[in-house]
Amino acid sequence: MCCLFRSQDPATYAADTRAVRLHGHATSIRLEAAFWDILEEIAQKEQMSVARFIGVLHDEILGQQNEIANLASFLRVTCLHYLRNQDLHASQVAERLDREGAGGNGAEKVRVVA
Repeated sequence: MCCLFRSQDPATYAADTRAVRLHGHATSIRLEAAFWDILEEIAQKEQMSVARFIGVLHDEILGQQNEIANLASFLRVTCLHYLRNQDLHASQVAERLDREGAGGNGAEKVRVVA
């Protein structure tokens, strides 16, 4: 086995629980630090906070599937999907930001593509 995997900093896989508000209800999400780092990166590119990014994702999944069986697992897979599709994500964010800039007030609903 290569040392790439075994040489990881233990802090990256330490679990971290964060409080998030979804529709006014406080909930906590427990993810490994590496996933929080990726979510922060995505949220920054989406020009929103991590809490808002998670809220938008939550709302979009509820709108599509009517339930989220495991939000933490969904967020982990979102991070992996993002890592595998960074170029597509960047182009979709750029398109959306261009539309919002050209559209005037930028009040259209934010749609996250992760």
